[in-house]
Amino acid sequence: MNYSGFEAYEKSINKIGGSSAVFLAKVGDEDFIIAQGIADFKGEKLGDGKIKAPLTHENAEVLRKLLPFTAPSRVLTKDRSFGLGDRLGIATPGHIKLFEHYDAYPVFAQQSIRELNLTNRTYEDVLDAVTFAVFREGFKKGWGADGDHLKTVKDVEYALSLGFSMITLDCSDHIKNDVTDSNAPALPKNYGDKYLGKKFDIGEGVVLDFTEGELKKIVAIYGEAIGFAVDMYNRFLKDGKYAADFEISIDETVSTTTPLQHYFVARELIDAGVVFATMAPRFCGEFQKGIDYIGDLKQFEKEIKIHAVIARHFKYKLSIHSGSDKFSVFPSIGKETRGIFHVKTAGTNWLEAMRVVAAVDPALYREVHKYALSAFDEAQKYYHVTTDLSKIPNVDTLKDAELPNLFNQNDARQLIHITYGLILSKKNSDGSFAFKDKLYKLWKKNEQVYADALIKHIGKHLDLLGVKKG
Repeated sequence: MNYSGFEAYEKSINKIGGSSAVFLAKVGDEDFIIAQGIADFKGEKLGDGKIKAPLTHENAEVLRKLLPFTAPSRVLTKDRSFGLGDRLGIATPGHIKLFEHYDAYPVFAQQSIRELNLTNRTYEDVLDAVTFAVFREGFKKGWGADGDHLKTVKDVEYALSLGFSMITLDCSDHIKNDVTDSNAPALPKNYGDKYLGKKFDIGEGVVLDFTEGELKKIVAIYGEAIGFAVDMYNRFLKDGKYAADFEISIDETVSTTTPLQHYFVARELIDAGVVFATMAPRFCGEFQKGIDYIGDLKQFEKEIKIHAVIARHFKYKLSIHSGSDKFSVFPSIGKETRGIFHVKTAGTNWLEAMRVVAAVDPALYREVHKYALSAFDEAQKYYHVTTDLSKIPNVDTLKDAELPNLFNQNDARQLIHITYGLILSKKNSDGSFAFKDKLYKLWKKNEQVYADALIKHIGKHLDLLGVKKG
């Protein structure tokens, strides 16, 4: 194929058969798919069998069928997988440059419905942004797409219908956090027969046993959630119609998941025929958004050791949610799981994007920061944080060169972290976006700066988890 006249991304060039080819090229300020001898793409016919196709959802679907490496695959079955929640649709090139060199598999597309609503995006957009980035960079290692923290039949079906390779089922609406010793209903006989008066040796020196009081509460807390997970599995995944991995999330709760609770939920799901790749318990301490772990490190190490034994016993991986920047516990996570885990990050990628803004356009960052302060109370409805706004320095007292250092301060990080949706959707009186268009223009111009920031920051996560470079 003749590439002259096109500013082709070299890594995207794929020859198909003897005379057909497809690649990504920059034409003016936009990227297009250039195809020769492939009629399925919809776009402008250039003659000589060439088509210049825009980056639409329709053309992304063609690309995923033509080049399977541009479609998501099931990576949770790999020893180490890592979720990368890119809320902006621009982080994947940087993530690719990182994961090309680490022995872990990325989940490039990972968004919750809450995040979609706050950023006015769709799962089509999330998936397509990754497809085009993977195509551009020629990344053929394999990557996943996670319909994250989904709670309804409608949302699960939406993600699966598009080809998402992983569903994280959020069971929180069905977990009874208000159960106490005094209000727990009587224990059903079948559970008593199954669990009471028995010791469960799960290996590695860990033996679990239930008292009647403990079991009664556990059944009351998790019974409905287990039924929900069984129903969703049977609806969508049991018959193999959708090729996707299943993650069970029981972490969005008030109280810590005890080893007995973890064991009970896992065993009941498995006994009901549910096949799942990962489970996310609620660990002790605080896994708040965008900052390091808050809590007793020795207690965490003690508890994750037992949680990891339970996961190994039942042959699935532990999943660590809100994993962004939990640097102090990463070494123990890597050690106790024996390097077999799934870790999710999201907001930290957005924070690195905003750190770039603070560095290259201080005036714009000051505007965004001041708006975030005014929007904080509204944003706090969606996230649990302990941010103290009084501890954040007044940006008017800081020199331009000092602004990026705000992202080393927990309260400032959480301020920007949880206000992302309001920042991106804020409009002027004339209907134009107050910040969104300016921010995307800046990020496009500074793509390499952002990629370098992600390589450094997410790379620190992987290093502390003990992931080897390969």
